[in-house]
Amino acid sequence: MGFYLAQFVQIVVQIYIVVIVVDVILSYILPPYNRFREILDSLVNPLLTPIRRVVPPIGMLDLSPLVLLLLVQLVGSLLSTVLFLIP
Repeated sequence: MGFYLAQFVQIVVQIYIVVIVVDVILSYILPPYNRFREILDSLVNPLLTPIRRVVPPIGMLDLSPLVLLLLVQLVGSLLSTVLFLIP
């Protein structure tokens, strides 16, 4: 049972990583009022906002998506490891 839960967590983490990357790329291409970008922003911004309070932008470079990617991978890895140990 734990193996399947760990696999599920890994799949969800990978999907969320793709959502973050697509949101960052589309932020350079699409205007902020685009419906698709609004949907992606609604999925990513709730986690980016607290990170942006701690990690300020460097000039015009916002590093908060990179920090979020690292945190999502770390939490997903820890959670899947714990779930994998469940018999």
